[in-house]
Amino acid sequence: MRSGALAGVLLAGCAVAVALGVYGRVHDPALKPLFLFGFSGMLQFKTWFATAALVLVVVQVLTALWMWGRLGAGTAPAWVAPAHRWSGAIAFAVIVPVALHCLWSLGFATSSPRVLIHSLAGCAFYGAYAAKMLGLRVRGLPGWTLPVLGGLVFTSLVVVWLTSAVWFFSRSGLPLT
Repeated sequence: MRSGALAGVLLAGCAVAVALGVYGRVHDPALKPLFLFGFSGMLQFKTWFATAALVLVVVQVLTALWMWGRLGAGTAPAWVAPAHRWSGAIAFAVIVPVALHCLWSLGFATSSPRVLIHSLAGCAFYGAYAAKMLGLRVRGLPGWTLPVLGGLVFTSLVVVWLTSAVWFFSRSGLPLT
């Protein structure tokens, strides 16, 4: 085991999370959307994109469990690994515009416990994601590293979604645009 490599991966993830939080806190929020992709408002856009990303991250978890033989479904077919990689890449591409809106348009907010938890979880998501992506490239890490980092990515995205999309849906129903 290379403890220096593990420390480097974890520190890099922490640096990403802190950098995003600091930027979001010191940046004056624009309070307007960058783009809406046809949605009627920024919250609608962010809600549906975050929901799509969450669905893709659930696919990530299921395919990872299947690849590692944790589903009891036997050996995973050859298509599962590419499906895992592509669902992750698409989820990341879908969630980046949401984060851009959060940071640039709204900033790191602390106006209520829900908003504070949302801001912290958003920063934690990107920190965990950065650490996981680095961890994929570093040899000699403990066997628990990638599952734990993947679990942090999943958990932080679920918290982000619960403190945003669920909050939005509970107030406005399920608007389609």
